[in-house]
Amino acid sequence: MNYQLLQIAALLTVIAFGGAIRKTTGACSSDDLEGLMGFKNGIQMDTSDRLAKWVGRSCCEWEGVVCDNATTRVTQINLPGLIEKDLVQTQMVGQLSPSITLLTSLEILDLGGLAGLSGTIPQTIGLQMPKLQKLYLHGNNLTGPVPESIGDMPNLQELALHENRISGSLPSSLGGLKNLKRLLLYSNQISGIIPISLGNLTNLVELDVHDNALTGYIPDSIGQMQGLEKLDLSSNMLSGGIPSSLTNLTAISVLYLDTNYLEGTIPFPSRSGEMPSLGFLRLHNNHLSGNIPASFGYLVSLQRVSLSKNKLEGALPSSLGKLHSLTELYLSDNLLSGQIPKSISQLSQLIMLNISNNLIEIPLPQEMSSLQNLQTLDLSFNPLNLSSIPQWLTSLSSLSRIYLAGCGIKGQIPDSLQTTESPIQELDLSENLLSGPLPTWIGSLSQLYLLNLSRNLLDSHIPDSLTNLSGLGVLDLHSNKLSGSITRVFDTEQGNSGGGSLTYIDLSDNNFSSGVDAIGVGEQLNMQYLNLSHNLLNGTLPSSLGRLNSIHSLDLSFNELASNLPEVLAKLTMLERLKLQSNHFSGNIPSGFLKLRKLKELDLSDNVLEGEIPKGKPLIDFPGSTYSGNKGLCGKPLGPCKF
Repeated sequence: MNYQLLQIAALLTVIAFGGAIRKTTGACSSDDLEGLMGFKNGIQMDTSDRLAKWVGRSCCEWEGVVCDNATTRVTQINLPGLIEKDLVQTQMVGQLSPSITLLTSLEILDLGGLAGLSGTIPQTIGLQMPKLQKLYLHGNNLTGPVPESIGDMPNLQELALHENRISGSLPSSLGGLKNLKRLLLYSNQISGIIPISLGNLTNLVELDVHDNALTGYIPDSIGQMQGLEKLDLSSNMLSGGIPSSLTNLTAISVLYLDTNYLEGTIPFPSRSGEMPSLGFLRLHNNHLSGNIPASFGYLVSLQRVSLSKNKLEGALPSSLGKLHSLTELYLSDNLLSGQIPKSISQLSQLIMLNISNNLIEIPLPQEMSSLQNLQTLDLSFNPLNLSSIPQWLTSLSSLSRIYLAGCGIKGQIPDSLQTTESPIQELDLSENLLSGPLPTWIGSLSQLYLLNLSRNLLDSHIPDSLTNLSGLGVLDLHSNKLSGSITRVFDTEQGNSGGGSLTYIDLSDNNFSSGVDAIGVGEQLNMQYLNLSHNLLNGTLPSSLGRLNSIHSLDLSFNELASNLPEVLAKLTMLERLKLQSNHFSGNIPSGFLKLRKLKELDLSDNVLEGEIPKGKPLIDFPGSTYSGNKGLCGKPLGPCKF
């Protein structure tokens, strides 16, 4: 017995010693070493310093390399980039060396997210690396086609080539990857048709090829993928109809076919029980026609549906009320007509309802008052001809975003909006027939971020209470009959109007006459768009205008502004659009305007400017019409100066 114990102890010692030797030396085969060194030599920059430690022959000990203990062959290379894009210390830039295919025992190759890895995928990769189970090359700068030989990887389970610049067509050999579960090719430049052979991938769980340039029809064979849970073919150039075979996808939960050229009717479901797990459906931005089928109510797991921007017509089916899990419903920009069915009140989980830009008529069903989880309602641009905003709408306990533009609403802005159950965050009543003044209670909407009352018949002044809207980010009052001063819009001293939040202001096409001296006085540091054109504004531009250092578009045209062009405009280096035409500006164009390098649109015409146009870009690149109507101006692009 003691002798046997000694033998076992000796054997364990040898095993342990051997293991220690292998762990210490970590030597791998010459082919693997050559393949790894070839890959390393193709990398020009590795700020993580991982590859700098790849020295000697002990490659099984190198960071990111895993070997088989028995054979010492390399089975895994794991060098993915970090998810946090700001952690640039893991970026690598270089070429994907073909020598990587010398690693013939490799099972996992993860070079995803290295950001700068360029070159092409070796055309023989499938023939030389048949043991690969997972291939991650996503998030790089790879070009060229998907190799035909990839179909010769019988063990491949996951193929991630997304977010590169891969081009060419999808090889039909992909259909031979019987064990493939995930095929991710999105955000590339892949063209051609979807191979019929993809239908052979019956174990596929996820197929995502969105954001490419695929053409042709969606093959019927897709319906053979019984295990498919996510299918994303969006943002391509696919045409033809949606195949009815998709109803065979019993496991499908995510189906995105939006932003293509698909036509015909919606073919699913045809009966109860089909596509029982479908929760997310996007068909928007296509050319689909016909009615929303009554059978749509069989899709009992639907949570988010977008059918917007198609040519759908007819009435909304009452069966929509059966979609009890529905949280978001987008039906905008179609030809839908009739009335909203009362059954929609049964969608107790609904938080977003958008039926804008259709032909929906009144009455709006009183039963909608039961939608107590509804946060956003958009009925804009339907021929509703509302005499007033329905009382039940203001009693919805969660409603904070109300869009009723172009609904024919008449009279004054209803007082009921000041006593809504939920604080209003966004209110769009533009393009109606509203008249009278802006109500003083508007300042009590303490959580208001967006206010659009443009294209109405509103008159009077901007109320002082506007200064109470400390969170206001978007203010659009253009095309009304408002008058007086614009000071309250920029006045941050009484209640912090804007408080640095205002990013978009459009007061154009009104009768405002004063208040330009208030621009920039407050903390409007986030202002990106300001349009005061087509008013009666007079006076001079204040030096405080130079504080709007985030502004992209400034339009003060068609007013009565005078004096010289202020030099502080040169500080607005983010400007892409500057329109000052049809005023009374005089003097020279400041040479500082040459600092406005991002200007794409400039109009200084019809003023009384004089002198030579400063030489240099971007000023010399604009057409002569930019400076026309200023009799004293000269120099390129106008005629030469004669003084």
